[in-house]
Amino acid sequence: MMQKCRWIALIPAYQPDGHLLRLVQELSEEKFEVIVVNDGSALSYDPVFEQVREYGTVLIHEKNKGKGEALKTGYDYIRHSCRGRYVVVTMDADGQHSVADARRVCEEAMRYPDSLVLGCRRFDQREIPLRSRFGNGITRLVYRFATGVRVSDTQTGLRACSDQLISYLFEIPGSRYEYEMNELMQCARDRVAMREVEIETIYMDGNASSHFNTLKDSFLIYKEILKFSASSLICFAIDYGLFCLFSAAFSAAGAALYLTMANVFARVISAAANYTINRKLVFCSSKSAASSALQYFSLAAVILLLNTMLLNLLTGGLGLNRYLAKVLTEMVLFVFSWLMQKNVIFTNGRKTVNET
Repeated sequence: MMQKCRWIALIPAYQPDGHLLRLVQELSEEKFEVIVVNDGSALSYDPVFEQVREYGTVLIHEKNKGKGEALKTGYDYIRHSCRGRYVVVTMDADGQHSVADARRVCEEAMRYPDSLVLGCRRFDQREIPLRSRFGNGITRLVYRFATGVRVSDTQTGLRACSDQLISYLFEIPGSRYEYEMNELMQCARDRVAMREVEIETIYMDGNASSHFNTLKDSFLIYKEILKFSASSLICFAIDYGLFCLFSAAFSAAGAALYLTMANVFARVISAAANYTINRKLVFCSSKSAASSALQYFSLAAVILLLNTMLLNLLTGGLGLNRYLAKVLTEMVLFVFSWLMQKNVIFTNGRKTVNET
């Protein structure tokens, strides 16, 4: 039998409508402790928050800081004011999450206190707005490519975790809607388990009450994902440019092995750039530089050998143009290199998430 613990509902709210008051009333009736963060709403919304105070705690941002900052304000308040065992569930203020589903994700978080529990919606229903279906589908595919982790609803705001994860989640960067994607990226990177619970799909008036800015906030989300792939593209450009330069120079000088020499010189320089970018900016690895550098350049040596063999096979054996052969070679080895760097070289290992 599971030990009882407190259930805390954390709700970031900006210019909320009547759905918020109904939600906190229902949560209070179900014995949830309620914490609402007023994220810089206009003064005309003060009466709403005064009514909310009858059912829970209201934290205030004087100016709008974004959903990420509102969640972290709540996390910080909880970790410093709550003792003992508890589970926190984050919910949206626009009525799109039911209290019954909040209970279900909390129960799952109690069973798996070291996991982030996601309340995931189904996107095969006709009443779901097209922009939501399309946006979530694209984000889901890009997220899986970047991390290797399958998540069926990357944009869900209904998430639950135990007290073991609060400090960990508080430290994740991000101020606005990108924070929730950063959460998923960081958990995948640090091998923090994520569990899914299917929830009801609710859209009020076609999601008209959402404060999500499709262009601006989508850019923030995808920016955090695409940096995982940008490093390889940048370093491919360096490698390809140097290969073309060295190939032409060595060929003009009459070097017998000009193709191999050009490939080796270009690869060594681009590999050094790729290591630096990936360690510091992409994977933000905490592994020692000596350890990761040894592993990275061992991988680079293996890939260089495979790269050179394949390049010579395509040009000498199949008679392909050397520049086209270089592109095909890089495409073949890209996935292998990516997976090795993400899962072996720059991994931080399984974090002890209950450390403060």
